[in-house]
Amino acid sequence: MIPVNQAEAAALGAYLASIFGPATRAILHYGSRAQGRASHSDSPFDFFIVVTGYDDAYRAAASVLGERIHHRRARVLARLLPPNAMCVRAHGRPDGAEAKCMIISVEDFRRECSAHARDHFVQTRMTQQVLLGWVRDPQTEATVLECVGQARERSFDWLRVFLPPRFTLPDYCRTLIEVAFAHEVRSEPAAHAERLFTAQRSLLSDIYGPVLARLTERGVLTRDGEHYRHLPPGPLARSRVRWYFRQSKVRTSLRLLKHPFLYDDWIGYMTRKIERSTGQVIELTERERRWPLLFLWPRAIRYLRTRPQRRGGTGRR
Repeated sequence: MIPVNQAEAAALGAYLASIFGPATRAILHYGSRAQGRASHSDSPFDFFIVVTGYDDAYRAAASVLGERIHHRRARVLARLLPPNAMCVRAHGRPDGAEAKCMIISVEDFRRECSAHARDHFVQTRMTQQVLLGWVRDPQTEATVLECVGQARERSFDWLRVFLPPRFTLPDYCRTLIEVAFAHEVRSEPAAHAERLFTAQRSLLSDIYGPVLARLTERGVLTRDGEHYRHLPPGPLARSRVRWYFRQSKVRTSLRLLKHPFLYDDWIGYMTRKIERSTGQVIELTERERRWPLLFLWPRAIRYLRTRPQRRGGTGRR
């Protein structure tokens, strides 16, 4: 594994704050590097860039990065289906680190961490390991951390549908990862969810032990030694949660369709991610590279039907 270097992540966060300008309020570091499980030196750093508004943020980025940023297009797509994903390479830094940036407004971030979330994309990531890489001021820090805490506190609202009547704290944390992983189209195999849990087990226990304790104090759960008990939800609650996750999977998949319009070298990013996950080298034809939106569809459909997430097996990121 690649060692976690928080100083490096913090320096990259400060660089990204300069790219997106005064609109930048906070930068959250998540993903394989934040969790200490990145297995390749070229694995990107994953960040959420929380901004006051999309127009100002994209205009600032365009002034630095040039024509690669189409700020009007990015602003429209952000309002239709936030957040947008963008690649920023730190060309001015010796390491040339690559950052995968999810740009989201404070307003959208607050909603997507709440019970009013339109899908589970943001909460999937906020309920795992998240590090505050950069923040504008103490007030913003308090707001962002409150949103992250809210996403974690309400995890039982949706997770209870997938829990058995009697469970332990590790059961809760493992199920949280498994449910989130199962409801996104991912390149990693099904066993990846267990690796995510193992890499974060101690941290997740520290987060969700107090959450379960508060639920017990409120009478939502009862405790029996190391086990917790709850009354399983009825058919209506189950249907509501399952519908939410079906809708979430559709919206999360649609975000991938934005990559050709926003993500620099999106073909390279997607093929590298699949290669890291499966160990298989992907050779694209010249025609596929030149006109991907026309000729990559057959390959993409085949991959979705046979991806490791469906068939299990091993893989790595």
